[in-house]
Amino acid sequence: MRLNFLKISIQILFLFTVSNVFAQSLTALKAEYLTNPIGLDNPNPRFTWQMNDARQGAQQTAYRILVDVDSTSLVNQKAVMWNTGWIKSDGNLASFSGKPLKPFTKYFWRIDVINGSKKTLSKIASFEMGMMNMANWQGAWISDNENIKLKPAPYFRSTFNSAKKVKSARAYIATGGLYELSINGKKIGNHRMDPMYTRFDRRTLYVTYDVTQEINQGKNAIGVLLGNGWYNHQSTAVWYFDRAPWRNRPAFCLDVRITYEDGTTETIKSGKDWKTALSPIVFNSIYTAEHYDARMEKPGWNTANFDDKEWKAVMYRSAPSKNIVAQALHPIRNVEEISTKMIKKINDTTYLFDLGRNISGVSKIKIDGPAGTVVRLKHGERLYANGRLDISNIDAHYRPTDNTDPFQTDILILSGKGEQSFMPHFNYKGFQYVEITTSAPIKLKKEDLVGYFMHSDVPVSGDIKSSESIINKIYYATNNSYLSNLFGYPTDCPQREKNGWTGDAQIAIETGLYGFDGITIYEKWLADHRDEQQPNGVLPSIIPTDGWGYEWGNGPDWTSTIAIIPWNIYLFYGDKKLLADCYDNIKKYVNHIDETYPTGLTTWGLGDWIPVKSKSPVELTSTCYYYADVIILTKAAKILGKEADFQKYTALAKRIKDAFNAKYLNKATGIYASGVQTEMSVPLYWKIVPEESIQLVAENLAKRVEADGFHLDVGLLGTKAILNALSENGYSDVAYKVAAQKTYPSWGWWMENGATTLYENWPIDAKSDISMNHIMFGEIGAWLYKSPGGIKPDESQPGFKHVILDPHIMEGLDSFEASHVGPFGKIISAWKKTTKGIQYDITIPANSTATISLSLVRGSDIFVNGRANNIERINLVAGKYVIERRYKL
Repeated sequence: MRLNFLKISIQILFLFTVSNVFAQSLTALKAEYLTNPIGLDNPNPRFTWQMNDARQGAQQTAYRILVDVDSTSLVNQKAVMWNTGWIKSDGNLASFSGKPLKPFTKYFWRIDVINGSKKTLSKIASFEMGMMNMANWQGAWISDNENIKLKPAPYFRSTFNSAKKVKSARAYIATGGLYELSINGKKIGNHRMDPMYTRFDRRTLYVTYDVTQEINQGKNAIGVLLGNGWYNHQSTAVWYFDRAPWRNRPAFCLDVRITYEDGTTETIKSGKDWKTALSPIVFNSIYTAEHYDARMEKPGWNTANFDDKEWKAVMYRSAPSKNIVAQALHPIRNVEEISTKMIKKINDTTYLFDLGRNISGVSKIKIDGPAGTVVRLKHGERLYANGRLDISNIDAHYRPTDNTDPFQTDILILSGKGEQSFMPHFNYKGFQYVEITTSAPIKLKKEDLVGYFMHSDVPVSGDIKSSESIINKIYYATNNSYLSNLFGYPTDCPQREKNGWTGDAQIAIETGLYGFDGITIYEKWLADHRDEQQPNGVLPSIIPTDGWGYEWGNGPDWTSTIAIIPWNIYLFYGDKKLLADCYDNIKKYVNHIDETYPTGLTTWGLGDWIPVKSKSPVELTSTCYYYADVIILTKAAKILGKEADFQKYTALAKRIKDAFNAKYLNKATGIYASGVQTEMSVPLYWKIVPEESIQLVAENLAKRVEADGFHLDVGLLGTKAILNALSENGYSDVAYKVAAQKTYPSWGWWMENGATTLYENWPIDAKSDISMNHIMFGEIGAWLYKSPGGIKPDESQPGFKHVILDPHIMEGLDSFEASHVGPFGKIISAWKKTTKGIQYDITIPANSTATISLSLVRGSDIFVNGRANNIERINLVAGKYVIERRYKL
């Protein structure tokens, strides 16, 4: 079954006609990986760009960056803040190193590029600095009280006069908890759940909004609604977030900085002149749900002429932390509206709505009924046999103290003033079904409820198209689960926990980065890691945390996120900043393991979580991850010029490898431990297998998988390794049989049973650990890019500066296409079987190159345009190509 690789030279046929007319421009200009961002704190923002040039061999030979406060100056090629001069380079990543940037200042940057034909391409974009320093805040931290048990969410309001014509206005708001900001009755922005969750007592995020259009000449009103979020966790569950050391009643600090046409500035700020009252949100929990009493609504509460004489004075509060920094990342939004696919009337007071797919997010209902009618909207993933909603699979870790806070159940009390709509402000859930019960009969129709798929709104950067429908379904479900678990940090599930489990995230990192532009989320989350790391190097298993997870669930198989994620960001983006930011943390973590387990073998970790049937030694899997961490540390040391560390940790890696193989590898038979799938695939994937044993170990793994009927027998760690270990060592046909399997246990088994997301457990009728929206088995998404798609980064030229194209053409697939938008542009790798043989279509973005390595079964006759070939690999420069290969088996 093993594929013997043949490197073949191929005649290239161009997809386009040679012409002197090509679209040549610069595109995707970003500062800090965001388009025209405002409110940055980094005094040395990073600039990136792409060449849009369809010509074969298109390449940048030099670039120049100009930065100034005046875009007109840039048009005239003048720059006061920074002028790099012409730099001979084909790179597209540069960090600002000009005159010190000033807070609250908008800058324009111009990128000039000379391409291979000596043509200069130019484009201008902008970025704007935010507070930059805590000393620049003018507002006070305010709240309504300090009672953490008070349930209703508070309103805050203030009015001000703007007598002059406004040139620009920015709102800066930092919060302990969650907020919605409004000016003159209009909600500002389309973000949800701001600010992102952090370790509040160590780092607090603020968000910047452009509110120029919202400020009227004359009287204005500002409104703030605060929610609890993770800051004031009132629900009780096994992680004890209700006991968090930072817990307090939500509070906020706000500056609205107005610049007038005459050049003067004014700051409207939070302070003792503000007023507060309780809102109709009578309870809100990010973990459970939201309760809303429409009878308590205060129409116009956030408008200028509202009568607030009955409102109370606010109180001063200290800031949650001494580290308030900009939230510079893609925000959470209601990304997609999903209509109800089916409605079932159970009785006069009970309806079941089915969205047709599992999502993270909220429902929105339109409803009319008598005042005081109680409407309960219960959200869940599965049904009982009688058609009623079953949430027993997702409320397993909830520990309610009474019945006033039902799990994933919004409660709405109607005002009786006509049709109203309700959507939670400060909560999200995981669900497919919504069961609505009312205290009085109400008629509902399918159109009365919609769902909103809510997640961090990261740009899509990849796609998979296959001739096999089960593969397409698996890819769709994998992406749904990945996005359902991205809320400013990667989570395990959107219903039962919402925790930042490190193990799930390290498994899914490549799947996420192939499919989505997620660098801003991961940079934020690794800052959370640095906040949480103990002085001795230990990290908790969930991040952020209230303190839970330092004693259980952590270890190198989980908390290797500190090394694995920065390394993958480096591979995918070619940016070493995160690797540098985390270098000392990786080193501290590795040193702790080395000191605690001097033999080189470690038993610290959870092991192969939720396996199908076979259990592998924790020492085997954790030592492989420990080895991976050390290898990443050695590579980082080399990249960052730390030669002494490179030598030290290279020696440590050898000691670990030798100790591991001495204990677990039978060199004569090529078997690790007892030879089950995880025990064989994890060492292969993390490349701890001695070079001379790789072929035999891989052969034994393939035999084991065949003996298992081409079904999975792995848990979380084995899932990361199994398909890759096979494909990377000549058994991609075996890997595909596993990937496309439709019977239990397999990904396809879930799809055959109606899954639209990935599950937490292989049996769909498991008695525990059966969330139906987990990403922890999601490595298959990345594998589709790497094996049948064949798109891989080259660590010697990271960020897809040089693309490795190594597609595996598999039995059972007639066609396959993978595309990924990397830092230089869109890469396409597409093959299809034709009557002539195989056609391979490739797009390589401008300013990058690729190496193609095509694999065939040895012994087949290979014909390229009618001629037999058995030669070397082929190197390509930017452009579009069709490669035709004809063969007979």
